[in-house]
Amino acid sequence: MNTMLTIAGSDSIGGAGIQADIKTALANGVYSMSVITSVTAQNTVGVQGIHDIPCDFVRLQLDSVFTDIFPDAVKVGMVSNSDIIKTIAERLKFYQAKNIVCDTVMVSTSGNRLISESAIDTLKNDLIPLATVITPNVPEAEVLSNMDIKSKDDMVISAKRISKYYRGNILIKGGHLVSCADDLLYTSNGDIIWFESVKIDNSNTHGTGCTLSSAIASYLSRGKSIQDSIQSAKEYITRAISFNLNVGHGNGSLWHGV
Repeated sequence: MNTMLTIAGSDSIGGAGIQADIKTALANGVYSMSVITSVTAQNTVGVQGIHDIPCDFVRLQLDSVFTDIFPDAVKVGMVSNSDIIKTIAERLKFYQAKNIVCDTVMVSTSGNRLISESAIDTLKNDLIPLATVITPNVPEAEVLSNMDIKSKDDMVISAKRISKYYRGNILIKGGHLVSCADDLLYTSNGDIIWFESVKIDNSNTHGTGCTLSSAIASYLSRGKSIQDSIQSAKEYITRAISFNLNVGHGNGSLWHGV
């Protein structure tokens, strides 16, 4: 059985974060372990509170997993402060973790900020360099590349800027663009690969980024290439969004059981 470790925050309504990652791994035939970095009080309307787990306990969780069930892939999601990021980076390097998918979570679907300003530099300097692939959406890529993104051409420029300090694979998700929802993979070799997507007229997208990144990690754990993992993950998430699960009073969640 292939295994995937998710390192992320929890979501009290189960549509994003740790809960979404475990559901996604299960749906894609992978056994998932978890390390919780933060506990959130949130729903489809917004985030009501965030409680960070102490770094020593984050480290203890990581040690418990790696010394017993070494993961075939790792997904890193919500990491809200610098100390937690440094702890995760140090342990991943210590255990020589492989197939690391870093979902650069900064803002929730409902628009709430999920990372401190000071932690962004730590993310860029300590954690992102360890990743096999990073998966920023357009607003996150704007922060990482310090530029506005309004078009597919802008996405390419942004990826090239990010590649100056990160030599891995960069997947910029285009769902925030007005004209299309195409995703750009800028590979570690500088190749440009587009994944075309049809915009789905559906506001029930809570947990989309978490689900995509954990699906990519799941497929990487099964031995697929970066490109094939992204393609398979996108097909899965399209089905999960298209189900149009209408729960809650805000942006409903995906249906991970497709």
